[in-house]
Amino acid sequence: MAQIDIKKFYAVLLPMLDAKKSQQFREEHLKFLMALRGSGQVYGNGRFVDGSGGLVIYMAASYEECEAMVKQDPYIENGARRYEIHEWDAVWTGS
Repeated sequence: MAQIDIKKFYAVLLPMLDAKKSQQFREEHLKFLMALRGSGQVYGNGRFVDGSGGLVIYMAASYEECEAMVKQDPYIENGARRYEIHEWDAVWTGS
């Protein structure tokens, strides 16, 4: 019998490390996230309006799978942001 990977939500905080690098790599970061949204691996993303960083909601089978994706983000690769990963047990309106 084939194993089915159940996808979980992971809230990934991306606190600011270097504002100049964040601006420099912003376009690459957004293209990276767009590709993952297209493949169903990113559920949503956005910046914090206070300039402190942002949040990405990943969908992955495990923490390790999520972290592997996060480490490919141009913001992380280039030292613009650090990351914090939290498995998120989402509750939706009407659930």
